[in-house]
This record gives sequence, C-alpha cells and structure tokens, in this order.
Amino acid sequence: MEQTPREARGSTERPGEEDRRKRRSRRGFASMDPSMQRRIASLGGRAAHARGTAHEFTSEEARRAGQKGGRRAAERRRETGTQGT
Repeated sequence: MEQTPREARGSTERPGEEDRRKRRSRRGFASMDPSMQRRIASLGGRAAHARGTAHEFTSEEARRAGQKGGRRAAERRRETGTQGT
C-alpha cells in the first residue's frame, strides 16, 4: 500500500491542520500589501502625535543614531570587502 505524503513525512498533524496553517498565513500586518501597511502605519503615527505619546528624536539622539549606522556600514564594508551597500 502506498503512503500519503503526510504519512511519508511521519507527520503527527491532524487531518486538515496543514490547510488551516496555509489559511492563517494570509492574516496580519505582514501579509498585507506594502501600500496598505504604510497607510495603516501612517494613521498610527498621526494618532500617536495627536495624543502626544509619539517619540520625537532630539538632535543628539539623531546624531548618535547616524553615527551608529555609519559605523555599522563601515564594518560591513570591511567584512565583505565591498563598497556601497
């Protein structure tokens, strides 16, 4: 008797479990169209600013973040031996 693919893998899943996982993968923010994600994130950002709970970088924080990114980019170039990205 020939085994089904699930039996061949030795899966202990219940029948239909794989189908449910496939359906579930289309849920949530990450599965949305990128333009829809941007719209929703923009609304959240606007709401946070309106409530006064949004983080705003000081010039010092922005400077440190830029330096950190620059150091990491330089390290990556040294590691890979490439310029640019």
